[in-house]
Amino acid sequence: GKLIDDLITCRHKGEFTLTTPDKLDYMDVSARQIVSVAASLIPFLEHDDANRALMGSNMQRQAVPTVRPEKPLVGTGMERTVAVDSGVTVSAKRPGVVDSVDAARIVVRVDKKALGEDDDIGVDIYNLTKFTRSNQNTCINQRPIVQVGDVVEQGDVLADGPSTDLGELALGQNLLVAFMPWNGYNFEDSILISERLVDEDRFTTIHIQELTCVSRDTKLGPEDVTADIPNVGESALGRLDESGIVYVGAEVKAGDILVGKVTPKGETQLTPEEKLLRAIFGEKASDVKDSSLRVPPGVNGTVIDVRVFTREGVKKDSRALEIEAAEIEKAQKDLNVELRIREDAMFKALEAMMLNQVAEGGPARLKAGSKVTPAYLTDLPREKWFEIRLKDEKATHRLEAAHEKYKALYKERDAKLKATKEKLTQGDDLAPGVIKIVKVYLAVKRRIQPGDKMAGRHGNKGVISKVVPVEDMPYLEDGTPVDIVLNPLGVPSRMNIGQILETHLGWAAKGLGLKIGRMMEQKPDIKQVREQLGKMYDVSYGQKLDLDAMTDNEVMLLANNLRDGVPIATPVFDGASEDEINKLVELAGLSSKGGQVMLRDGRTGNQFERPVTVGYMYMLKLNHLVDDKMHARSTGSYS
Repeated sequence: GKLIDDLITCRHKGEFTLTTPDKLDYMDVSARQIVSVAASLIPFLEHDDANRALMGSNMQRQAVPTVRPEKPLVGTGMERTVAVDSGVTVSAKRPGVVDSVDAARIVVRVDKKALGEDDDIGVDIYNLTKFTRSNQNTCINQRPIVQVGDVVEQGDVLADGPSTDLGELALGQNLLVAFMPWNGYNFEDSILISERLVDEDRFTTIHIQELTCVSRDTKLGPEDVTADIPNVGESALGRLDESGIVYVGAEVKAGDILVGKVTPKGETQLTPEEKLLRAIFGEKASDVKDSSLRVPPGVNGTVIDVRVFTREGVKKDSRALEIEAAEIEKAQKDLNVELRIREDAMFKALEAMMLNQVAEGGPARLKAGSKVTPAYLTDLPREKWFEIRLKDEKATHRLEAAHEKYKALYKERDAKLKATKEKLTQGDDLAPGVIKIVKVYLAVKRRIQPGDKMAGRHGNKGVISKVVPVEDMPYLEDGTPVDIVLNPLGVPSRMNIGQILETHLGWAAKGLGLKIGRMMEQKPDIKQVREQLGKMYDVSYGQKLDLDAMTDNEVMLLANNLRDGVPIATPVFDGASEDEINKLVELAGLSSKGGQVMLRDGRTGNQFERPVTVGYMYMLKLNHLVDDKMHARSTGSYS
């Protein structure tokens, strides 16, 4: 509880000075409180120059959520806090047991102890967000990480959101990195990556684009959304339904029609021939022009959702009615599930109360004076339970109260459904002159490619210059090819040495994981596993892991989860020292000549002439993608 150093750096009247502990008035609660949220996620922040740390903080905000998120091997211990507090995950509101799980919904039966007032049935239903567009056009998707029967406490993470892995923030991927030049492909911060990253979809991201088609009331008459478009071939209309709107699931490419729309044309001067044709074939021949919504150039993807907004008082087309019916059905399903669970919980409580009570009569020839048995209740339809007359007055009151509640449940369900139906069937409030708006959502899958921007957490950013086949990448003595090659000249002048320390610590973390993996392959007994894990968690002076308090199954599960690498937290201003990193590298059984190893050239098989710094670094893909920036232009007007 006291400061042990003789002299301590402190601030006095805005100046930094050294003083003895007895003269101090205030101290910070934690070393972390002086850094921002983003900066607190940078490991070894104390070894980075402030300019680069600023870039690192800002670039973490630009990271795109990958399809398969992976939490960092080297973190700061703030990852879980940040992910949960950001609200992208789903946390349990109350403790309980998971009742059912599917991709879009988690149902938790709440613990009896956590139940509030009497009328609370004790069911929490969590609806998950599926494939929704964010403001950055990235994809927001939540996936459950619990299973039926899991016991959850309040605040436990039930579902991962975008960029989270088992409740921890996971903005990028752990990559095996080598700091060395490679044929000039990493000149000026360029980055060389292995084809394996593309094959394994390590940095594949999903982007959702919203395309809008507006049908207006023009001077010449209303625009019409239809599949009957002049001068358009049958093949171009193949993906449209009878209302002229593309169906969900269609794969479309640039130039394809998504929503067919025609606009009335002004009366033009007609030639005599056209006049004759008009007279014979009627008016409609050519007074409309095609103004359909098409896929913009350079985009191809899958239609994942369509929304139709119709003005109040305008007749809805078949597609709008179809979408409406589907939404009502979904709402009905949700309400029915909620009702079923609440009903089950209620009847379970009733059964516990009524069993072995003495009855005074009831349906299905229940005699006065006989006891209520489980078999009797099982055979009796549930709604008939309320007709049983019990001798105990208190129990009778509870049964009557339950009956009222049972009726109220159905009333509440019907009222909610009615409100939902009304909300869905009423027209939309659109801008003046607008009859209908159709919004089409396209999901585009983007793999990593040359021209995309990547960065680490230390402000070390670069653009991919080349994707090299796996067999040409430099490889370790055991044949493992590296994932990414960075330029060593990007480190000294920028003074962000944190990335080198992260690389060494990541190397140790991965090595420890591989060591556990080798041990688990030999089907060890539990004692061995406990001993090995105990040794690992004993190296640091940080959080001690209480292995004795864990069951054998939990220890085995932990060991299996650690096979990909042992996650290490190195908090800001309180991080791992050089000695601790060396200890961990030794414990992992890796050679540590200054953290460097000899590599071989993938193309020739010869060793490079000097050792190279190799290890695991956490890299992010940023929202500056070449697909969005690439622009080509044929002849057109000058600007």
